[in-house]
Amino acid sequence: MIKNEKRTLFAGLFFIAAFAVLTALILTVDVHPWGQNGTDIGFASFNRRFHGLTGVNMMLYTITDWLGLVPIAVCIIFGATGLCQLIKRRSLFKVDRDLIVLGVYYAVIIFAYLLFEAVPVNFRPVFIDGVLEASYPSSTVLLVLSVMPTLSEQTDRRLSNTARKKAIRLFVVLFCAFMVTGRLISGVHWFTDIAGSVILSAGLFLLYKSCVLRFCQDEK
Repeated sequence: MIKNEKRTLFAGLFFIAAFAVLTALILTVDVHPWGQNGTDIGFASFNRRFHGLTGVNMMLYTITDWLGLVPIAVCIIFGATGLCQLIKRRSLFKVDRDLIVLGVYYAVIIFAYLLFEAVPVNFRPVFIDGVLEASYPSSTVLLVLSVMPTLSEQTDRRLSNTARKKAIRLFVVLFCAFMVTGRLISGVHWFTDIAGSVILSAGLFLLYKSCVLRFCQDEK
């Protein structure tokens, strides 16, 4: 178990480091003012070429935007579960440790979301309702890939019905695949925006998983 925990931790740190390297490269490699209103784009030639292939599909953007509420609902469900335990047991220390770790993890995701909204690296290739928004990393993809795997992880821990657990795992995989693909080909992001979200989400989830392996195995 300790070996598995360390592997997961190091894998998470690797992806976080990879995200940092990708961010640095986006800020320095092939940077041109080819975005809307002359905003700079890293990996400009590749990003423009890929965006030219996909075009813009605002219907797909709207669908994936609304489906972004699903991971928010997952956060609310587990947050409510932890709150109910806190009220019933009257002590934070009596709340299931995996829910406490999950709450901290969700807080980290929110911090990452707010950080990149406040410090834009890239801007969208299109205006959204007349506004030029920050686009790196894709906040929707970050939210989906960081939160939805926790639904599978938590149900694996809390459900005994194997068929239900498999169904939830399948739903999570298909939902994540659809959201990443949909966001990529909707044309509201550069390719590197999606790649950055995938890498950062993998790093964050693996770090969360290593904490679960470290602190919560005796509750399983």
